[in-house]
Amino acid sequence: MDEEATATIPTNLRLLLVIEEIVRSGVPVTPTDVNATLGLPKPTIHRLFATLEEEGFLQRDLDGRTYSPGSRLRTLASGVMSSLRIRTARLAVLGNLSREIGETCNIALPDRDGMIYLERVETEWPLRIQLPIGTRVPFYCTASGKVYLSSLKPNHFRGLMSAIELEPKTPNTITDLSKLRRELVRVRELGYALDREEFMPDMVALAVPILDVNSRIMATLAAHAPKQRVTSDKVVEFLEPLRTAASELGQLVTDE
Repeated sequence: MDEEATATIPTNLRLLLVIEEIVRSGVPVTPTDVNATLGLPKPTIHRLFATLEEEGFLQRDLDGRTYSPGSRLRTLASGVMSSLRIRTARLAVLGNLSREIGETCNIALPDRDGMIYLERVETEWPLRIQLPIGTRVPFYCTASGKVYLSSLKPNHFRGLMSAIELEPKTPNTITDLSKLRRELVRVRELGYALDREEFMPDMVALAVPILDVNSRIMATLAAHAPKQRVTSDKVVEFLEPLRTAASELGQLVTDE
């Protein structure tokens, strides 16, 4: 943005432009990073960041320098994703997917310390696993969480994992950081993640990313089932239907 354009930015628009740049970056940023585009006076950009942090729209990361979306901005984003028109279309995609594969499907969003279920369509089977909308699940031992972790840059991953205890949820939970890193390399290569009874006993899951127009992950799409009905090998057969549905879901937001 050139100096002339910067000078004409209305004062009441500057906070919105800062938020826009932060969201566009998709990774933790500093005021200097954002200001490389906006070109505001240095005291102004720092004052805007301080205001957004104070009001809960931004939160300072563990390194003390970078900022990520705070609780109010994440709530705002979730609200946009849940608008009536988008939600109706989203439920149609989830419903079609669930009927095709015969299992429960969900959409999850990354939050500060785990994934949150935004949407869910239940299987018609009487034997099912209850994880309702709003459920928060760990990053490290769920298929959706591993998809998200695999998308992080190394410094962001290190910062996040330094604040997370790899607590064993089941005998299959990966609690060794080196092993988890190797698992995430595999997730990046394959483009999907598995939960092999790592979060809950007798539950398997498969997750794929839902990407935005810039091919960055904005949410995950997953299917899960009891192992009595679907094994870890069997759940991979759902991969192509999940990828197709994830593409449709990403397009919904883009078109909106």
